[in-house]
Amino acid sequence: MSQPDRFTRRTFLTSLAAAGASSFLRPSKVAAYPGPAAAHPGPILTRPVPSTGERLPLVGLGSWITFNVGDDVAARDSCAQVLRAFFQEGGRLIDSSPMYGSSQEVIGYGLRKLGNPPQLVAADKVWISSAASGPQQIEESRRHWGIARFDLLEVHNLMSWEEHLPKLFAMKSAGRIRYVGVTTSDGRRHDEMERIMRNQPLDFVQFSYNVLDREVEQRLLPLARERRIAVICNRPLRRGDLIRKVERSPLPGWAGEIDCANWAQILLKFIVSHPAVSCAIPATTRVDHVRENVGASYGRLPDEAMRRRIVIHVEKL
Repeated sequence: MSQPDRFTRRTFLTSLAAAGASSFLRPSKVAAYPGPAAAHPGPILTRPVPSTGERLPLVGLGSWITFNVGDDVAARDSCAQVLRAFFQEGGRLIDSSPMYGSSQEVIGYGLRKLGNPPQLVAADKVWISSAASGPQQIEESRRHWGIARFDLLEVHNLMSWEEHLPKLFAMKSAGRIRYVGVTTSDGRRHDEMERIMRNQPLDFVQFSYNVLDREVEQRLLPLARERRIAVICNRPLRRGDLIRKVERSPLPGWAGEIDCANWAQILLKFIVSHPAVSCAIPATTRVDHVRENVGASYGRLPDEAMRRRIVIHVEKL
């Protein structure tokens, strides 16, 4: 099995009402980080960010919809428990955006509850058509998180990227952020993404990739390796559709060959085993699910033959 250097469930709900009814744990208090991680087969797997060599775990945490819970204290505490479990399991990178409603504020709430875990890699985005308003939006996002600075800032869905990127590069040069990137999703604007990747000194790109949505294997993933750009993969479980597609089928007998205890880990390991991928960012409202997700950062990864086997198996379901 190919490995990077070492360092059954539903992960995305279709509505917050359903999340509140069936998925949210509702503790009255949130225990402070740290705590022991569960037993895993070996140390956590990481890949280096090509531009710096910094090592990141293969599974991060998304926040779209799942952390958009407003001022509901019980729901915010549930999200804080998800963050706690994420850090306990060895996770580091958390992704958000001004587009995600109250998610940034809820992340900030959880980080304060947990004592601001120092291993956090904070990834956020600028998402506004006015370039002049970009710095103000970034500062507001930073205040929501309650952190000194973001590690990574990306232009969300390529919105006004020609105007925003120079400002982000200037922030990086001034030491106000560490990494710059651009994002897209749902298979959109790949031609434009390719042009940007070829012509801009990006540290990161983010786009959709999963076992059924594999268009980026043709151009964008090879280009990221060529240009030494880190890749974050969104929609890794197709907003939960992939889990719903496979969860009624028994776990394949070969799952143990890649140290997978559930379908989520199979689907995530397919993504992060691609040598160009740095990190996948599934979102969830549940502690058990975040532990399962980050579990895909441990143990053996699929080689090319196993990756093809996973594709064929899932396509037949």
